[in-house]
Amino acid sequence: MSRYFKVTACIPSLKRVRTGRELQNTFFTKLVPYENWFGEQQRIQKAGGKVLKVELFTGSQGANVGV
Repeated sequence: MSRYFKVTACIPSLKRVRTGRELQNTFFTKLVPYENWFGEQQRIQKAGGKVLKVELFTGSQGANVGV
């Protein structure tokens, strides 16, 4: 069984409104495989976002990850 992290993050996004531009935060939660976690973290940070919460979704906690 592969391991997944449940990641909750917030990324700012520009939305057009009647008077001009308004900065709004977009919150999302997604499942990220363990192998892709570092790339996903970099993508969120490069977009100016912030990782709010990371949980182990599947897999066993404390298992050897080969580090």
